[in-house]
Amino acid sequence: MADPIVIRAVQAADARGILDIVNDAILNTTAWYDHVPWTPERVTEWQTAKAADGWPVIVAEAPGGSVAGFGSFGPFRARQAYAKTAEHSVYVAKAYRGQGCGRRLLEALVEEARARSLHTLIGGVDSENGGSLAFHRALGFEEAGRLREVGRKFDRWLTLVFMQKLL
Repeated sequence: MADPIVIRAVQAADARGILDIVNDAILNTTAWYDHVPWTPERVTEWQTAKAADGWPVIVAEAPGGSVAGFGSFGPFRARQAYAKTAEHSVYVAKAYRGQGCGRRLLEALVEEARARSLHTLIGGVDSENGGSLAFHRALGFEEAGRLREVGRKFDRWLTLVFMQKLL
C-alpha cells in the first residue's frame, strides 16, 4: 500500500497549515524558541524570503490536502566560510508525530542538501526534546555541541543542542 503522505514543494495555499504547526510549537513547546505567535502575514513573508533566497521549503501533505508537517533549510551563518553549511528545521503537526512524516521530510532535505553540494546540515534542538534528539540520531546526526542556558521560555532556561550530519 502506498504511503498517503506526499512530500512536495510548498505552495501558497499551505500557509494556514504551516501557521497552525508553528503556533502550536511556539505556544506549547520548547521546539521553537520564540514567544510571539506568527500571523498569516508572517508565514507569507517567511515563504517569500525563502523563495527569494533560493532556499527550499517542503511540506508533507496528508490525504485531503492538509499540511502534516514542513521542513526547510537556510544559511547557518552569513559569512562566506559557512556557505556549504545549512541549518534545517522540521516540524510535524501533533496528529502526525511518530508516524514517519518527520523522517520523510528530513530525508528529503538531506537529499536536497546533497544535490546542492552542501557539506553539512545542522539542527538546533532543545536539550529536553528527547524525541527530536533521538530522531536526529536515527538519521545519522551526531551531537556537535551544547549551548547552556541560551534561551528562556516558560520561565526557565533552555539549553540548545547542535546536531550535525556530514553529507
